[in-house]
Amino acid sequence: MDKIQAIRGMNDILPEESYQWEWIESRIRDWLAMFGYQNIRTPILESTDLFVRSIGTATDIVEKEMYTFTDTLNGDSLTLRPEGTASAVRAAIQHNMTYGNARRLSYCGPMFRHERPQKGRFRQFHQVGVEALGFEGPDIDAEHVLMASDLWRVLGIAGAAVRLEVNSLGSKDDRAKYREALVTYLKGSEELLDEDSRRRINTNPLRVLDSKNPDTQKLLSSAPKLMDFLSNESIDKMERFKLLLDNASIEYEVNPNLVRGLDYYNDVVYEWKTDFLGAQGTICAGGRYDILAEQIGGKPMPACGFALGIERVLATLESCGVVIPKTIPDVYVVSADEKTQLYAWDVCRELRDNGLKVILHCGGGALKSQMKKADISGANFAIIIGDSEMTKKRVSLKSLRGAKVGKAEQQQELSVIDAIRKVRESDV
Repeated sequence: MDKIQAIRGMNDILPEESYQWEWIESRIRDWLAMFGYQNIRTPILESTDLFVRSIGTATDIVEKEMYTFTDTLNGDSLTLRPEGTASAVRAAIQHNMTYGNARRLSYCGPMFRHERPQKGRFRQFHQVGVEALGFEGPDIDAEHVLMASDLWRVLGIAGAAVRLEVNSLGSKDDRAKYREALVTYLKGSEELLDEDSRRRINTNPLRVLDSKNPDTQKLLSSAPKLMDFLSNESIDKMERFKLLLDNASIEYEVNPNLVRGLDYYNDVVYEWKTDFLGAQGTICAGGRYDILAEQIGGKPMPACGFALGIERVLATLESCGVVIPKTIPDVYVVSADEKTQLYAWDVCRELRDNGLKVILHCGGGALKSQMKKADISGANFAIIIGDSEMTKKRVSLKSLRGAKVGKAEQQQELSVIDAIRKVRESDV
């Protein structure tokens, strides 16, 4: 019988890697709390209409990448969430969360897109998202960029490893005027465009600006610029946003071809990019989406946010040479037999009550075999319990990593409290 394998692009995160996830998730939780963001947890399964209305019917996500199926119980069309913003806004509207009060929300969890798996791109991937609902901006937009910049510092990602690109998409009316001019220009040279760009002329022409095809990019160098179609209001918002970034000494580059892949964005957008991930070089991106709440049936609500991919951030950390420390047990407890193991249970409880990370050997075996497993565990110390230790209600503490237990000894019989003190004082 064939072994059942994980679905391609949906990866197991094994203990040999998961400690890195725990490390980054812990720092992200503290970072979000520092900026006053509250956690929200939405279902991974939503009505397909939520994403069609918010992301846009002519986007790659909706056209090609969503995992969508029909509920056999009631015939509803359901979709595994491809991104988190629409779900967060849907929840805020459904539960009237922003009534009389703007909200700062954050989330962390798996997203799903049916893509060709490659470095930095998976079918199940994990995002941390930040959403500010009910804020006009552009001060909150600039704070989001500052937040991301601060996270790179917290994680140890060198400033040179990431760069910030910004742009303004203007209002809905601005984009409608620009779209008309862009389509006219592109149709005049349609034969020079790649296949994807030709298809997008009639569906989502702004996405042509994001083409990776060198010939298309060469043609776009002479195309109309979105900046030339922005209203005075959108220009003022962008200039204020840039001024706030300048004041915070955050370096950035204005990229007039930065459009993002989701239809709900307006005005300020931005991406943090790295050269370490090849074509999938965006590790964090976001912007303003003031029209999203109305698109999914709510009242008008100014809002903005950003998301970062944990897999991509971890890959960037590795490329930057950041070493993430493994969590190892402080003590591995072994016992001579079943009788002494009863005392070992009590010792382990006392060690844990005092804040130590403890593994109790289970499964029996000779002491020599148990000590080999103690060494393999990575623990700094072993506690050995035999008849003598049980009778005297003491333990034998043995260093597994060269730390001195006594003046020069590698093993010493101690009270449990003294053993705890020795472990805490160890510089291993």
